[in-house]
Amino acid sequence: MNDTITMRAVSQDAIGGPEVLKEVRLPRPKPGLGEVLVRVRAAGLNPTDWKHRGLPGLFLGEPPFVLGWDASGVVEAVGLGVTLFAPGDEVFGMVPYPYGVGTHAEYVTGPARAFAAKPASIDHVQAGALPLAALTAWQALVDTARVTAGQRVLVHAAAGGVGHLAVQIAKARGAEVIATASAPKHDFLRSLGADEVHDYRTTDLTEAVRGVDVVLDSRGSEEALPGLRSLRRGGTLVSLRIDPGNPALLAEADRLGVRAAVMVVEDDHAGMAGIAALAADGRLRAEIAGTFDLADAARAHALGETGHTTGKLVLTVD
Repeated sequence: MNDTITMRAVSQDAIGGPEVLKEVRLPRPKPGLGEVLVRVRAAGLNPTDWKHRGLPGLFLGEPPFVLGWDASGVVEAVGLGVTLFAPGDEVFGMVPYPYGVGTHAEYVTGPARAFAAKPASIDHVQAGALPLAALTAWQALVDTARVTAGQRVLVHAAAGGVGHLAVQIAKARGAEVIATASAPKHDFLRSLGADEVHDYRTTDLTEAVRGVDVVLDSRGSEEALPGLRSLRRGGTLVSLRIDPGNPALLAEADRLGVRAAVMVVEDDHAGMAGIAALAADGRLRAEIAGTFDLADAARAHALGETGHTTGKLVLTVD
């Protein structure tokens, strides 16, 4: 007799376009030492999802695998040693990037300290949209660049998933925020608190923006080179594109007397608690570009890959 409990999940057997994603039934995981089992109610999508789906040789190796790092849901069970949460608690968080993947399913396990209590004032869709993108912005601005009140922060791609949350986090830190985006998104960014907005397609930012304390760049290290010239001496550029083979960025930073840091997001209980506090009092909110049922993950990937969405896409799980 087979008494294995199964769950719905979105998996893939091959690297390829959105069409490789399919709904399957898999054994429901069990929480291990220090872990919680979360019944997923909503799970955010991020560019790293379609990159892992479509590009060979990334962190996860060869499929099959279930994508997804964001999750908001309800604790179903806890493993030995867990004291932070109990079954029935509503939580949200990012399972360890990149190898703790698997939130695009009805259930996921992860370290208890990868999660934080979901604020009662936000729903699961909102909470599910936040973790990876908000943690990336938090760790870039708060932990790496140590943004403080009165500093000037330049956020590139500011209408994107990480960017629009970075604008809000920098404002919450008391910074003056300069944002770049296409012209149709300028009003949206001003509504988030951006003090100055530039169209990256028509503005020479090295001339228009100078003397900033921090640059957050998610576009790649080649594009980051001009960003270094917007910094004051002693300032910090944080690049979110992993490119350890680009000595030109570090050499130019050294020549200009600035710091260039390449960052990879990490699961982070303290960071999630900080994000939860901002979300609870209304100072941090994800713009939801669209919600899709788990079974419609392929459509969500196709939309996300266009690169034209504002904010975050979210998968919902009944």
